[in-house]
Amino acid sequence: MNIKSLLIGSAAALAAVSGAQAADAIVAAEPEPMEYVRVCDAFGTGFFYIPGTETCLKIGGFVRTQYSFGSDNHTYGVGSSQSYLSSTSNSDWDSHTLVDVNFDARTDTELGTLRSYINFEARADGGDQGGAFYIDEAYIELGGFRAGYFYSWWDSGINGEVDTLGGSATTEFNSIAYTYDGGTWRAGVSLDELDTELTDGFHHDLGIAGTVGFSLGGVNLDILGGYDNWAEEGAIRAILSADLGPGTLQVAGIWSSDPNVYWDRSEWTVAASYAFRATEKLTIVPAVQYFNNIANGGATWGNDDQWRVGLTVGYEIVNGLNLLATADYNKVNHGNDDFTRGFLRLQRDF
Repeated sequence: MNIKSLLIGSAAALAAVSGAQAADAIVAAEPEPMEYVRVCDAFGTGFFYIPGTETCLKIGGFVRTQYSFGSDNHTYGVGSSQSYLSSTSNSDWDSHTLVDVNFDARTDTELGTLRSYINFEARADGGDQGGAFYIDEAYIELGGFRAGYFYSWWDSGINGEVDTLGGSATTEFNSIAYTYDGGTWRAGVSLDELDTELTDGFHHDLGIAGTVGFSLGGVNLDILGGYDNWAEEGAIRAILSADLGPGTLQVAGIWSSDPNVYWDRSEWTVAASYAFRATEKLTIVPAVQYFNNIANGGATWGNDDQWRVGLTVGYEIVNGLNLLATADYNKVNHGNDDFTRGFLRLQRDF
């Protein structure tokens, strides 16, 4: 056998082996295409599409640590110092940490934006004791209608941390509400389940609240009313806000026929604050409030009044981290009583 015959034979053998292997080859399957998380900008920053759906989700919240002070000897008067301390505190000062996590899911539909919102909170008051998460708010919203457990319009107030403009028992209910926002003016109505314990008894009935407001330039006016069917009493509140110089001036007033779930602090009250924006990071808010005929612990108004004056200072340390300090002095016409209260709060929002 010569060299040429050897080479031809070797090539033929290799071809045969290669053909046999090709017949038995395994073809790799195509990889499944990966679906990356997409940004959803239809509802503002922070939203993303839940993979495989057209629903946008935003996860947010905050971590807050707060140090409160105020003599626990003074329990008479609106917003007595004990309200700034924990219910188990027997001291003139207290601290707690609060965790807040919320989930906001929205989808565009033929009836408008379908929204579901859940807000969880947990509070730790010291030592190794940590509070379990509880539902702070949870509701469904579609086309201006809202149903679930949420804060009412009575929970809002004016700038600063000095004012008291809502009921003492609660400002959130299981409710059904409708809000119309026309830009320049707005209106809303809510039907609330009253399921609270007040000094004059246990409430389990229905209440109705309505609000109307308008905005024109830098001026805003909101008028709010509420009727407690259990107490058969009602209250009305107005808040006027106006941009003035380097800040915002706000004035509020409330009148109530007698104590009810929406307002049970005094027969009437007036309050004012001015949010002075000293710098882009620093805001200083002096405030004052007067209460006439403070509730005497029953179903009617008392004869005492109360003055309150205070100051709130907010400072943005860095983006997402804020420091808030507040203190107010209260003078009650009840045995010439007075008290001072306040807190220092550090909060990281995300």
